[in-house]
Amino acid sequence: MARGRGVEQVIAQRGDLVVERDRVRPSGRLLRQAGMDCSYVDLADPSHLEFDYLRWMRIILSSAHARRVLHIGGGACALARALAAEDPGGRQQVCEVDADVLALAREHLGLRRIAGLQVRRAEGREFVARQASASWDAIVVDAFTGAILPRSLITVQALADVARVAPLTLVNVVDDRRARDVRAVAAALILAYPSAWSLGGHAGNTIVVGSRARLNLDRIRARAAADRSPARVTAPDGLVRLVAGTVALRDEEI
Repeated sequence: MARGRGVEQVIAQRGDLVVERDRVRPSGRLLRQAGMDCSYVDLADPSHLEFDYLRWMRIILSSAHARRVLHIGGGACALARALAAEDPGGRQQVCEVDADVLALAREHLGLRRIAGLQVRRAEGREFVARQASASWDAIVVDAFTGAILPRSLITVQALADVARVAPLTLVNVVDDRRARDVRAVAAALILAYPSAWSLGGHAGNTIVVGSRARLNLDRIRARAAADRSPARVTAPDGLVRLVAGTVALRDEEI
């Protein structure tokens, strides 16, 4: 997640979680865990998204006109807060399982009650299972243990239930050049949705997308290419080729 800023002034710490002030952008706050960047917010501008992959997600959600978005994994809730600021009439629901993350977000990262945003401590898959069918426009999965996606969120069964609840799902994957997690997530989304594709840069984050409707990939491609960290689209046929021979992960294997 490209950032390129000199964030180094620690203002709070809880266990392996650290909140730092951005010396270049004084209203910027960075949440790190075990030395990894987790979330960045601008206290003066909630619409600002510092991490490239969050801007790419916003492009996709905007193109899909998704106003009711369920976020699995929250951190400081940067994307949900940006979407709520831009569309207070919409609905953003964040599920974050880590109580310490939520405490730091509320104490030092400006997380407050705002129109259109609800935040709760909850495990994402269990929360999805309680949702009515087609009750959300989109689900964003951006949850990690270290740099690893929880396996329980990306199985065939888990993503089939996500597809029951929303016609659009975005999964943030941090992967290496072998793209094993990208392929695993893509293989499961291909089973769950009529269309699956991805958006990513040269390295780091890839957004794997499952969609019931056909989105305007040309428009998304143009907007992502114009981002300050350009991203490229891998169309559905390209994603099918990428996952050739990959067996999607199932609950009984985790």
